[in-house]
Amino acid sequence: MENRGIPLLGDSFPEMKVVTTHGEMNLPNDYAGKWFVLFSHPGDFTPVCTTEFYSFQKRFDEFKALNCELIGLSVDQVFAHIKWEEWIKENLKIEITFPIIADTGAVAEKLGLIHPGKGTNTVRAVFVVDAAGKIRIMLYYPQELGRNMDEILRVVKAMQIADKNGVAMPANWPNNELIKDEVIVPPAKDVKTAKERLEKAKEGKWTCYDWWLCHKKL
Repeated sequence: MENRGIPLLGDSFPEMKVVTTHGEMNLPNDYAGKWFVLFSHPGDFTPVCTTEFYSFQKRFDEFKALNCELIGLSVDQVFAHIKWEEWIKENLKIEITFPIIADTGAVAEKLGLIHPGKGTNTVRAVFVVDAAGKIRIMLYYPQELGRNMDEILRVVKAMQIADKNGVAMPANWPNNELIKDEVIVPPAKDVKTAKERLEKAKEGKWTCYDWWLCHKKL
C-alpha cells in the first residue's frame, strides 16, 4: 500500500497533471528551470483567501524578478475559480494573472493538504520549489490565519542567495539584530578550518564572534 502524507524537505516535487485556470499543466516539469510557489487555500469566495490572493498578485512582479512563478490551489472547480477571479477584478480592481489549480482531491492527498478536523477543505499550505524541482520550504497555516506574503517573498530570495553563495541566512534577514544584512559563513567541520576562520577574522575578511559564528558581507 502506498504511504501518503506530507512530503519531506529536499524531496522532488511529485509529478502530476493538473487542471488550472490557464489550462492543463504538468508539475513540476512546466516550471523546469524556474522556482515556483504553490499555495493552497480553503475555498473560493471566502474572505481570508480573497485578501491573500490580492496580496500575492500585488507582489507578482517581485516573484517574477526572482525567476519564481506562483500557482494557487483549492478543491473548487475551474468555473468557480474563474468567477472568483472576475469578482476580484471587478470589486478589488486587480487581475489575478497566475494559474489556480482546480483539484479533485488527488493533489491535496499527495501533498498532505487536507488535515483531520477541517472537513474537505485544504489548509493554507505553501510549497517553495527550486529550479531543479526540489521542495525547499514548506509552510502550513490554519484556515483562520492569513499568510504573510512578504515572508514568502523573503524566503525565496534568501534561499536563492544561500544556494548561490554557499552561506546561511540569519534570523530576520536582511534585518538581523546582530549582523544586519550580512550572511553567515557555515561552521567549520574540522580543527584546521576553525583556526583558518579566526585568521580570516584577524585579517578583516570576515567578522567572527567565535570560530563557529562568522559572518560577512555578500
